[in-house]
Amino acid sequence: MNSREYHFSSSGDRWFVSCLGCLHLTKGLFYRVVPADQDFEKDTGYCGVFRFRVWWCGEWKEVLVDDRLPTVNGKLVFVHSQSTSQFWPALLEKAYAKLHGSYEALKYGTSLDGLSDFTGGIAESVSLRADPTTCGRLLAKLLDLTSIVTAIVNQHSHTKIHAEKLASGIVMGINYRIYAIEKVEQYNGEQITLVRMRTPVGTSAEYLGAWGKSAPEWDEVPPNEKERLNLKYTPDGEFWMSYSDFVRTFSQLEVIHLDGETSRDEPSLRHKTPWTSRVYQGAWQRGVTAGGCRNNPDTFHINPQLHLILSDMEEVVISLNQHSVMEPKVIGFTAYPLSKSGLDSISKAFFKKNKSLVNSQYTNSRQVSERIQLEQGGYVLLPTTFEPGQESSFTLRVFSSKPLKLKLVDTSPSLVKPALLKARGSVDGKSLQQYEAVFLQVADEHRTVNAFELHELLEACLPNDYIKSCASLDICRQVILALDCSTTGRLRFSDFKDLMVSLKFWQNAFKSHTKERTGILKAERLRDALEDVGFQLNTEVVSTLVLRYMRKDGTLRFGDFVSAVLHLSVAFNIFEKRDPLQNGSVKFSMAEWLKSALMC
Repeated sequence: MNSREYHFSSSGDRWFVSCLGCLHLTKGLFYRVVPADQDFEKDTGYCGVFRFRVWWCGEWKEVLVDDRLPTVNGKLVFVHSQSTSQFWPALLEKAYAKLHGSYEALKYGTSLDGLSDFTGGIAESVSLRADPTTCGRLLAKLLDLTSIVTAIVNQHSHTKIHAEKLASGIVMGINYRIYAIEKVEQYNGEQITLVRMRTPVGTSAEYLGAWGKSAPEWDEVPPNEKERLNLKYTPDGEFWMSYSDFVRTFSQLEVIHLDGETSRDEPSLRHKTPWTSRVYQGAWQRGVTAGGCRNNPDTFHINPQLHLILSDMEEVVISLNQHSVMEPKVIGFTAYPLSKSGLDSISKAFFKKNKSLVNSQYTNSRQVSERIQLEQGGYVLLPTTFEPGQESSFTLRVFSSKPLKLKLVDTSPSLVKPALLKARGSVDGKSLQQYEAVFLQVADEHRTVNAFELHELLEACLPNDYIKSCASLDICRQVILALDCSTTGRLRFSDFKDLMVSLKFWQNAFKSHTKERTGILKAERLRDALEDVGFQLNTEVVSTLVLRYMRKDGTLRFGDFVSAVLHLSVAFNIFEKRDPLQNGSVKFSMAEWLKSALMC
């Protein structure tokens, strides 16, 4: 597929055409997106289908489209090429629309998203109006790194809102690629800072301002300076502009940062300093890791926690990309500094006691990025949705010009204290002795009960509906598996007393996490409630428990909680019996595994 000049789409998606133009200026990345080994010749395998690659939801995704393109009166409706034989822009637009769900959805796209999707980099927007001096230093730094730097004029930043281009010929809403920023000495000894730029392919407007091609300002520059700037070999569409005019004209920089591996494909970036990057692919799961932003202090801590370690003071770029395209969530991230002693237990209390260092904006954009100056040391980084309970996958990337580490903070599963308590002789004896007569009424001649008799017994003994929610036959079967040491499937009265003491203990832990409604536990608090009982669990285990026990309204009842405690008790007990030396791993035959799995 060869590329030639193409026009704006009739639907008005100028941002998309701008992205295509910038992509075409980075030939190595262009052929990653538009594979070169396809055309309309049957001899080379043409079958009416074309393939493209787009960075989508955290990975390079191949998109197949047929060659049927929407037309009106025989003319392409959307992106169309100046040459009637060039169709790659329209076909790529079709592939991109397919990912978004429709052509209509492209109307709500942005150049930052498009540039990111076509390069696999992370996007950053920098206002040029805030501090021109600082922006100049930043621009010079970015041009030394593996970043594609562009500048854009937003229509709302100029009074002529309906104008397509400025008097200087700069077109609004188009990304101009920036290649260099240079100090140039004039005949009078004065230095002026110039910016070398290029109009993207597909935009024919020429720059007409100061320092443009053949502009009189170049007469004041000595030949050796012109030679240094290589003015004789300026490609079509490329031009120079004074930095002062640049910051007055353009609204913002739109920058795409590429990691070392991706940038190797692009010849114009091979001599640049590569970004060091770290990536984490995660998800917000309702009841497990979807804790919402800092406005939700009771659930904020359940969000994925990432430990960021910087070897030196450094300016980093953090980017959070959500994978919810059709129904985007409002997303952002927060970072907290960690003490030099290392990573403490990052619980709810930590976030209530400590002040956040970084708070990104929260937006329903696909990508949220922040540039942050950080000291050497450790930080905990929490990507979140604004509202708790919202589900989506996400990709979080951190870019730095210096070494860094990024890893998920999670707990290793362990039994901190026994969840099944023993009745303590005389202390619990008097209060529990009242149950003996009822127990003996349903017990067999050996003074033991099975699951069915236990069900009947609990119905009679448990004091109220709150406690009776755990008196189901299924839970009674679980109790037998957890407490029966004789493997007969029956319990003695001493076992029953242990159960009643344990139930009271579990009830207290459950109650302490049911603030809003008695007897109703929000799934987000299950992990903390189980920790009070004695189980320290990692996110994967909590996720499985929530999938197993959470009800449609996002909550658990006391019976669900008891069932979870019993499952965990049996699982930990099986493991500990097979790992007496506490090596942290056990070996099962298939028969042993099946028996153990069914007991849990």
